[in-house]
Amino acid sequence: MARSLTAGACPADSTPASLPEGHPPALVVVLDAEEEFEWDAEFARGTTAVSAMACVDRAQVVFDEFGIIPTYVVTYPVASQPEGSQPLAEIAASGRACIGAHLHPWVTPPFEEPLCRRNSFPGNLPLELERAKLRATVAAITENIGVRPLVYQAGRYGFGDNTASVLAAEGFLVDCSILPAFDYRQEEGPDFSADGPEPAWIAAGGDARLLSLPLTAAYVGSMWRLGAELYRWATLPSLQWARLPGALSRLGALERLRLSPEGYSPADNRALTRTLLERGQRTFTFSFHTPSLKPGCTPYVRTDDDLEQFLERCREYFDFFLGEVGGVCLTPLELRDRMLTG
Repeated sequence: MARSLTAGACPADSTPASLPEGHPPALVVVLDAEEEFEWDAEFARGTTAVSAMACVDRAQVVFDEFGIIPTYVVTYPVASQPEGSQPLAEIAASGRACIGAHLHPWVTPPFEEPLCRRNSFPGNLPLELERAKLRATVAAITENIGVRPLVYQAGRYGFGDNTASVLAAEGFLVDCSILPAFDYRQEEGPDFSADGPEPAWIAAGGDARLLSLPLTAAYVGSMWRLGAELYRWATLPSLQWARLPGALSRLGALERLRLSPEGYSPADNRALTRTLLERGQRTFTFSFHTPSLKPGCTPYVRTDDDLEQFLERCREYFDFFLGEVGGVCLTPLELRDRMLTG
């Protein structure tokens, strides 16, 4: 069976995936190439503006500087409008980017489901509707960007019971939907609070070899083994007045970190990486959303100064990973190939 939205652990029929012995740590960079919308607002069919896509070169310059080929996972509004698809088509045609698919159900046809928070998670949709929306996204990407995507990330990390079989049937090879240590059950979404960032092969029917490559997030600190339960307790609404997550962090007991320049400092990203390396982790995924490249589109970048600091956080991390860590940068497909050989 595929990973359940409330499973909180790898499916029983998944098996660990690893790099060959002696391979250096590998970094994958994934950007959610998506439309602009207010993250705290209700979902709406009309939130399809893609003006921020004109700013992707701001990050691409940084990637080129370090020889990184990023993966842009692309939503239907971006792929179906020239303002969104053209910048990516140019980068992909030059061989400087990998293109994947990113499914936001509320702005992706066919529009057969009620518009609500539960249905914003693709994995909550009926199998045939999840598949139809994915096909619409793939068709728009293939036609307008010129690439058939083989990498997938569910919008809002909504990997559901049918997602693995849908991806396998549509020819996808890598899934990047899992966000370890995060729990979306209050919004009727998935619970990954007990999941780790390790990649795995997911049985998806037949001979399919679908690689689950989670985004990199984890609990760190002296009490990290109690992370899921302790963090859930510390973030109870009734205890918000106590600001327990901050207290636990200051004590070095527990902190939830994600490998990203969005809301996390260079020190956070280095600490997370070093901690996971000590635990034996050898694959890392650095991720953010393309609207953050245009000031005012996300909570993380409101001003031009914020943008400069944002890009500098990316540079600092890449310099750290390729230098001090001695790592290499791969696309998800390159990583999959190397794991198969291992």
